[in-house]
Amino acid sequence: MDRRPIGIFDSGVGGLTVVKEIREHLPGEPLVYFGDTARVPYGIKSGETIRRYAAEDVHFLLRFDPKLIVVACNTASAAALDDVRSRVDLPVVGVIEPGARAAAEATEREVVGVIGTETTVASGAYERAITALKPAARVISRACPLFVPMVEEGRVNGRVARLVAAEYLGGLPPLGIDTLVLGCTHYPPLESVIAEALGPSIRIVDSARETALEVKRVVEEGGLAAGEAEPGIDFFATDNPERFKRLAAVFLGATPCSVTLVEPEDFFAEAP
Repeated sequence: MDRRPIGIFDSGVGGLTVVKEIREHLPGEPLVYFGDTARVPYGIKSGETIRRYAAEDVHFLLRFDPKLIVVACNTASAAALDDVRSRVDLPVVGVIEPGARAAAEATEREVVGVIGTETTVASGAYERAITALKPAARVISRACPLFVPMVEEGRVNGRVARLVAAEYLGGLPPLGIDTLVLGCTHYPPLESVIAEALGPSIRIVDSARETALEVKRVVEEGGLAAGEAEPGIDFFATDNPERFKRLAAVFLGATPCSVTLVEPEDFFAEAP
């Protein structure tokens, strides 16, 4: 048994969708979640800045001696995954490769849609990952910048959510997609309005769910299972822990008992 925790980081609360899926598929694993809420969103930052932020986030998680690190942020996975892997002698799981693999397996017409932040879409990371698995596939990407603040304000259904989803996604079905990747971990709470905008014939791939399945594979194949009966989750945020707790209820279906505030000066300056 390996009772070290799985360390998970994200730019804010979106990575809690990954936490929820990991808890469902690996209920015996202790988790440490770090949300960099003081600097959210990462999706509009430069690649250089995102790599620096990711290095600092990992530096914080290393305090807890994790056995595995999950980059639960599509933007950080697109811009900084290789850099993170070069910094630690641990398995590192991002959210892009698992989602791309599921999309490549799901598509029949070989036309895949991807929605995400501006940085994730501009990086072309999903297109590269999908076409590496299915060279003939055509990938059509759309940035949906309003989705993140909508979710963080709890606007995951209703008229506003439907109007924004229709505006962003209405042009995708005529382009022939049969599969859509939710390329941002903030997006699963919007899945029902996204599905409504797309119509019933298009399969939706949740990158958070696919990431959890990849984490499960790494844990089981690496002999890293903790096997605890009631493992805990430690939550940390760099700003406004009370707001974090309120938003966590949207993503987890329950409010965390506590969220520890991490003052940026406590660790940002220490990171290599």
